[in-house]
Amino acid sequence: MTELSTPPRLLPMLAVGVAAFFTLGLIQAMYGPAFPLFQARFGVDTGAVGLIASVHFLGSALAPFLVGLALRRVSVRRAVVVSLLILAAGVSGVGLAPSWPLAVTAALVGGLGLGGVSACLNAAYAARGTRPVNLVNAVFGVGSMVSPLLVVSLGQAGLEGPFLAVALTAVLTLAVARVWGVPDIASAGGTAGSQDAVTAVAPGLMLVFALMLAVYVGLEAGYGAWTVRYLDSRGLPGAALVLSGFWGGITLGRVLTGMFGPRVHPASLVIGSAALVTACAVAAVVPLFAPGASILAGLALGPVFGSMLAWASQLMPARQVPFLLTAGSAGGVLLPFLMGQGVAGFGHLAVPVTLAMLGTVLFLLSVFTLRRTGAA
Repeated sequence: MTELSTPPRLLPMLAVGVAAFFTLGLIQAMYGPAFPLFQARFGVDTGAVGLIASVHFLGSALAPFLVGLALRRVSVRRAVVVSLLILAAGVSGVGLAPSWPLAVTAALVGGLGLGGVSACLNAAYAARGTRPVNLVNAVFGVGSMVSPLLVVSLGQAGLEGPFLAVALTAVLTLAVARVWGVPDIASAGGTAGSQDAVTAVAPGLMLVFALMLAVYVGLEAGYGAWTVRYLDSRGLPGAALVLSGFWGGITLGRVLTGMFGPRVHPASLVIGSAALVTACAVAAVVPLFAPGASILAGLALGPVFGSMLAWASQLMPARQVPFLLTAGSAGGVLLPFLMGQGVAGFGHLAVPVTLAMLGTVLFLLSVFTLRRTGAA
């Protein structure tokens, strides 16, 4: 099944997603640039300041599972509104906290809100196809690119500026949701709000999509964590610029997929992207090709996340999607750590080799799933 026609009222339907994912991109990329601000206010050392980012990501990893349970009983709109309020409260708490423990606690709350909004809206847009889910996730990348600039411009007076700005965008997202609404999860028959959560899902199908999503997030996080170190180890200049190009490639890939991808079955997009990112990782073994291959890998990975969720939503109730996102979070935590162990044991060449192996696993799992399920 392909999406050859433009969905009705596409722009109004995307309005809350654009506002929400821009907000999520802002806060997701804000903690690292704000580390000096935390140290200046709370007097924490370099080794301890990273705790606040870890706690934020812990909250965002826990939330999808909780949202998956909640969507069995409440609408997507109600879950999104509650999650946005939690996000606004959490980031406001980070900006205004008088002590380090309270700031860390507020970061956990904000992470829960972020993960809740992401899980709800990814499930809703994935149920509506490749175009909307890729377009709103592309806006996340825009927010991530704006975030460091926000810290620099508003952080001169302290933490309050950047974090309260994110709280304001969360409140504005609530206003957008009130005006244009929040898309509910459409059933296979195209109607929203059905109780498709009770539909039986084969455990094997859930497992294979969970594995694919974990591998994808591991690839994305692996490139993000190790690209600069690998390029530096090969004596290549401009490593940070290459990493920026990688993230820009992911954003561009999602935009292009949102524009042209609906003409292709999402399984084909995932399989083709997995093959291309594997080739990029292999090419990166050669120093001459490594910078360009790393940027191209971002473009290759761009279509995977949204297309995989759209594919899964054709084969199982979309209300199960938040549980898959939990598996993705686990992959983002575990696989970069394992790559680090590989670098420690075998040297920096383990970076492209491991990325190539992960790309191959994603390709094989995708082909296996398509053969077992057929094109929905």
